[in-house]
Amino acid sequence: MSEYSISAVGHIQSPYKQKFAIPRQPRLVPQAKAKLIFTTEFNREEFVRGIEEFSHIWLLFRFHETADKGYSAMVRPPRLGGNERKGVFATRATFRPNAIGMSAVKLEGVEYKNGQLSLLLAGIDLLDGTPIVDIKPYLPYSDAMHDASAGFADTRPETQMSVEFTPEAIDFIATQTHYPELKDFIANVLKQDPRPAYKKQKQGEQSYGMTLYNYNIRWQVNGEHNLVTSIENT
Repeated sequence: MSEYSISAVGHIQSPYKQKFAIPRQPRLVPQAKAKLIFTTEFNREEFVRGIEEFSHIWLLFRFHETADKGYSAMVRPPRLGGNERKGVFATRATFRPNAIGMSAVKLEGVEYKNGQLSLLLAGIDLLDGTPIVDIKPYLPYSDAMHDASAGFADTRPETQMSVEFTPEAIDFIATQTHYPELKDFIANVLKQDPRPAYKKQKQGEQSYGMTLYNYNIRWQVNGEHNLVTSIENT
């Protein structure tokens, strides 16, 4: 057979409401908390019995927002500044055949509440609503290959970006009680420098916005410094 039908086992309830600002890889922002909500067919505790014995799990998912846009044999990885082409199978690019991705994330618990089964996750890099097609335990003895090399992405991406909050932004964070790690979450997202590669070369002050959870966040970038200017409810 050359064609297969795959159904989602659940979907992600994520703080990332748009592709902009999502980290390039999982676990770069540990404060990114999410839920995996199971579909009706798999909404039974038997499907996850024993999973809490594992600290991390693999999620296989579908790039649902770009799946209908096709793919290219050659892509421009952001890690290379968008200036160099690599084969799509030599990257983790979104635009790929079958539009399937994978993430290793932290499992913080299993929840069964009001008849709904969910997994509580941290360090995610997935858009809100992402369909999950499979879940597997992460096995350190097999999955962690300490002598591996990773080509152009051999080291963790690091920036020198600093983050500061205006008094107004600090006051807003202090008044909300839903997300105690909100300040650190925003700061770590911005330290990843989510701007497109071509924007990073521009001089002068730049203004940006993103939505995390149900908050609109505005900030300015000047050189390697981020200033969070406002946080508002959506």
